[in-house]
Amino acid sequence: MKKLILSAVFSLFALAAFSQKFAHVDTEYILGKIPAYQEAQKKLDNYSKQWQAEVENKFSALDEMYKKYQAESDILPEATKVKREDEIIAKEKEAKELQKKYFGTNGELAKKRQELIKPIQDNVYSALKSVASEAGYDYIFDKVTGDIIYANEKYDESDEVLKKIIK
Repeated sequence: MKKLILSAVFSLFALAAFSQKFAHVDTEYILGKIPAYQEAQKKLDNYSKQWQAEVENKFSALDEMYKKYQAESDILPEATKVKREDEIIAKEKEAKELQKKYFGTNGELAKKRQELIKPIQDNVYSALKSVASEAGYDYIFDKVTGDIIYANEKYDESDEVLKKIIK
């Protein structure tokens, strides 16, 4: 009897799983075929190269400053040594701040990416939702990352989990 009930429960779960429709997409392929995305990527690459050159120039100047200091440090008076060390530290801080300004988490490159790429990604997601709705898909996975990029809201059990936790 126990085996029969267990078999029936398993069959119901299997039936529920088979009734859902799944699909996958390759977002890299999709984005690669969109001319606006390719143009945005070129712009981002240009910004990145320009800013990277600026940062490298700062670090190169810092390196020259440090080498000059090392070469002269034996003959410099103590007060001059301290002053030059402070200048080197200030220049290093300046270079790192510039690097963070351009390439940090909330840096200029991230802002430009948000400005240029996000509208294209939003457009792709809208098209994806439309395809999912028209074809009756419950879930769509990204073939590249394996992430779920579309999920039918009727399967969202977040509120039920919260009810169990917050009782």
